Amino acid sequence: MKLDRLLGILTLLLQNETMTAPELAEKFEVTRRTIGRDVDALCQAGIPIVTRQGGGGGISIAEGFKLDKSVLTADELSSLIAALKGLGSVSERAGIERTLDKLRVNTEAVVSLREPVIIDLASHYKGHLTEKIGLLKQAIGEQRLVMFDYYYEKGETHRRIEPYFVIFQWTAWYVFGYCLDRGDWRLFKLTRLWDLSLCGETYAPRSIPPERRDFGSHLTDDKKLVALFDPSVRYKLIDCYGLNCYTETEGGLLRLEAGYTNSDYMVSWLLGFAGMAKVLEPQEIADGLRRAAERILSV
Repeated sequence: MKLDRLLGILTLLLQNETMTAPELAEKFEVTRRTIGRDVDALCQAGIPIVTRQGGGGGISIAEGFKLDKSVLTADELSSLIAALKGLGSVSERAGIERTLDKLRVNTEAVVSLREPVIIDLASHYKGHLTEKIGLLKQAIGEQRLVMFDYYYEKGETHRRIEPYFVIFQWTAWYVFGYCLDRGDWRLFKLTRLWDLSLCGETYAPRSIPPERRDFGSHLTDDKKLVALFDPSVRYKLIDCYGLNCYTETEGGLLRLEAGYTNSDYMVSWLLGFAGMAKVLEPQEIADGLRRAAERILSV
């Protein structure tokens, strides 16, 4: 987009005393001729740009010219930059880097660029994840259907959906949309979603019911686990449920009472304690652990 490129060029020239046309052309992935036209456009807009030929020459802004500082404070810039860098871990880098370049106009932002908070939203499947997010963003922007294969506890299924949001929640990425195969709103985890492709068909946006915008509404935690744990796994309990999630028994064991939604997930979680947990209730979880142990022994 030309306006975006013009702002980017202006930002770089404000940061650097001089830049060459080849440097700008490489930065914005355009030809030198395009950079020349952009420089002319900036001059027509009243920006005093100076060009010098020969060794040591280049493109610069006339000395003494300044723009007003950003209305953002250093702390606000710091938070914004941390968020942009996090998004950059799963997005195409070029667009994020150009946005960060624009923020550097504010001299206070230079300090903020050393933001100590690192946000990495990627996974072991970063390449596939970046590709999926990019394709879904395109589909949402163009209001096009997508189709994919999906793997879940009941096996494999093929779905077509109207995509509306790409969501990062519960430490994972999801796409939220209207599933044409089920006739209802659904949330699909991107790491379980493969062979994603755009359809030629478009869709008219539907009105999303307010209750369906609460993506965690199905996590009711209406079931209750009561279990005893060995003190050696204290850190795991704190990691999942917080510092004061348990009480200590007279024998030194840790008693946990916690709500849960999915029984299969709870059994899988408890299996990770490798015998350091004893379920007191409910019986269905104790039975599930017993069956899982029997299957493991029979292998």
